[in-house]
Amino acid sequence: MKAVMIVSGPQGGRLEIQEIPRPTPGSGQVVVQVMASGLNRGELIRVGEAKSGAPIRAGIEFAGIVSQVGPDVRGVCEGDRVAGHGWGGQSEYVLAEARALIEMPSTLSWAEAAAFPNVFISAHDALVTNGEFRAGQSVLVNAATGGMGLAAIQLAAQLGASQVIATSRSAAKLARLREYGATHTIDTSQQDTVQAVKDATGGRGVDVIIDSLGGAVLDANLKSLAVCGRLVIIARMSGVDTAQVDIKHLWINRLKVVGTTFRTRTEEERLALIEACARDVLPLLRAGRLKLPVDRMFALDDIAQAHAYMASDQHFGKIVLAVHEGAMETGAQTSLATTKELA
Repeated sequence: MKAVMIVSGPQGGRLEIQEIPRPTPGSGQVVVQVMASGLNRGELIRVGEAKSGAPIRAGIEFAGIVSQVGPDVRGVCEGDRVAGHGWGGQSEYVLAEARALIEMPSTLSWAEAAAFPNVFISAHDALVTNGEFRAGQSVLVNAATGGMGLAAIQLAAQLGASQVIATSRSAAKLARLREYGATHTIDTSQQDTVQAVKDATGGRGVDVIIDSLGGAVLDANLKSLAVCGRLVIIARMSGVDTAQVDIKHLWINRLKVVGTTFRTRTEEERLALIEACARDVLPLLRAGRLKLPVDRMFALDDIAQAHAYMASDQHFGKIVLAVHEGAMETGAQTSLATTKELA
């Protein structure tokens, strides 16, 4: 079968399409024929960090059809339409734990289904589990126009946030965020974030911040929190890994700073996060209350172009790989395009 592989090198990794054996499911596992796979910024980092070691399969999320079921699997059958979370999703077939799969409504296109798992599992973990969000509280989402940001905005709005404040450096992108549930937007290229948050909240600050920028905005984040506020750091897209902290401000306002990632979690912890997301978020998806914006689709063979497009930071929503030709059927999503159409 065809699969995207990360091949290591002294200056960082590179992507190759290789032929590898089709997997066979073991106990509690299934094989999914992948129709589409979402692209995530963490995968760009993974390639850059691959300076030694054997080639590894790429991709963290996928959508497709269950093609083979292993022993001791309950609740999953051949032919089921699913999305899943697990490494190796950018391939024609992927081996997955049955517990890592989420049944997808038939109303979604394959591209939309592939756009769901990683960002909504991560957003639910950040907002609900680590952010301790409760209905009626206010939320700030930084770098809000990517897949993760849009997921966090929608979850906050759907779970009853009093205010959902979103930031971006692009005024054009910010203009689109209100349809996803943002009540306030901040153009960080023109506005001071702390002052804009204080103005929006009557000087109080927000209860929860979902941040994917890291050190460059740590001070502003802490100053934007209300008393007993929680800052959840999910990524470090700014490239700045260190920052100074005003300990007195942190202490007197009883703030919490939490980092969260899949990298240091056990397999059981990862599966528990997927199941928690399915429990709380799947009903919203089935009811049509969540949007899954897909910016562009690229063919699997065009994985390098897809990575370059993500690195250019032009997208709004998800970038998706069409692994199977059937994934190009757009269904409810009418704005998809192949790289040939975009040329």
